[in-house]
Amino acid sequence: MRTRLLPLLIVLMAGVLLALGFPLAASQAASQQQRVVVDRIDDTTRFAALAQYVTARDEQTSRDDKSAEDSADDERLHTLRTELARYKDLYGIDAGVFYRDRTAMASAPGDWQVPDTGELYDAYNSALLGRRTHDPRQVWPWQHRKLAIASPIVRDGDVVAVVVTDSPTGALRSRILHGWLLLAAGELAAMAIAVLCAVRLTAWVLLPVARLDRVAHDIATGRMKSRVGTAGGPPELRRLVRSFNEMADNVEEVLDQQRAFVADASHQLRNPLAALLLRIELLGLELPDGHTEALAVKEEGHRLAQVLDDLLGLALAERAGSHLALTDLAALARIRADAWRPVADRAGITVEFAAYGAAEDADAHEEGGESADTVPEVIGWADAVALSSALDAVIDNAIKFTPGGEAVRVRVGTDGKRAAITVADSGPGLTDEELARIGDRFWRSARHQNVHGSGLGLSIARALLGQGGGDITYGRREPHGLEVTLTVPRTAPVGV
Repeated sequence: MRTRLLPLLIVLMAGVLLALGFPLAASQAASQQQRVVVDRIDDTTRFAALAQYVTARDEQTSRDDKSAEDSADDERLHTLRTELARYKDLYGIDAGVFYRDRTAMASAPGDWQVPDTGELYDAYNSALLGRRTHDPRQVWPWQHRKLAIASPIVRDGDVVAVVVTDSPTGALRSRILHGWLLLAAGELAAMAIAVLCAVRLTAWVLLPVARLDRVAHDIATGRMKSRVGTAGGPPELRRLVRSFNEMADNVEEVLDQQRAFVADASHQLRNPLAALLLRIELLGLELPDGHTEALAVKEEGHRLAQVLDDLLGLALAERAGSHLALTDLAALARIRADAWRPVADRAGITVEFAAYGAAEDADAHEEGGESADTVPEVIGWADAVALSSALDAVIDNAIKFTPGGEAVRVRVGTDGKRAAITVADSGPGLTDEELARIGDRFWRSARHQNVHGSGLGLSIARALLGQGGGDITYGRREPHGLEVTLTVPRTAPVGV
């Protein structure tokens, strides 16, 4: 959940920062340009004041016809040209005063003219209409263009000339870019802080959820004593933790009561049943020869006694805690296989044993057994007593369904992070529907009702394995038969 929630929070925060950053960057660029525009407007206003009362059309006229020109007007024109030239030398900005017909009153450089197109032409025409430039098109750092500003010169209510400046924008673009870099650094710093806060927030929110998930898994796998410890997080999740622990306590109490009832009932019924079987035997002694009903009743009584014993074993298996330790599964399985050989020999069945250290070595051990000196160790974490009992139940079941002259094969090996003991019989096997139900309590295939048993052996094996994090699975054996695999972890379970 954390890998899904954290990227979502980061994306949302990045979107918010970008949504704020882009308008701020545009506003910053507009502010920088507006400062330049205001400065240029002030410059054009000053030049317009100097050119306000200049009436001479050009320098040549003022030299050839001195009598026709006022000396003061000539002085103002000279001052205007001097100021424009100094302005050009000092700031590198093209500036000029142009009449309505685009001829120059004065300009710096001297040959500068108003172009026929472009922003400068548009600003000049706008000024001819009496409108001063105040909001030129925005200059961006990647645009290498100039900033045109124009102000009209009005005399007697008419626009007689226009002052224009055409400013390089290198410094402006540098300032905008510098401001953007500072803004980007601020955004990155804010993003880093936001990511750190998101990580802490996610950990704070999901810590109770992670603990709930881990404990729920423990309870689902049979570790009923697991509980969620006191943790931080939102109040709602803390309340959920308390409710979960209360629910787990109630479930454990109900299961304990159920198991205690089964164990007590099984134990208390054994004595009356034993007395009943004894009376049936005594009654059978008084019946005439050839009477079979007493034998049938006695057989059913023994079967009922077996069911009670298995129920008691199942209840004890579910209540008993596991004592996990590193166990050599190969040695344990070999001992149990040897213990069952006399039973198999009486039924004319062979019990074969094989052990291998890795799954890829299994084929090398398929035929025949291993000698005591060559059996490799297969180490896993298991309760040796519980695993032995579960293996006994599985081997017993395999011998029951294997016909005489066939073999029961016990193999031990590793499969990734788990160690496995596989017991394969040569019986008739099970259908897909039967494989889905095998291991259920009291379930037996309709084809095997005449085989001795209560239908609890595999359920007991599963309960014993589940206490230590083990598992039991079922599959077909080719060409016929059933394979039962008992697995335990090779690494220490949590809490060991």
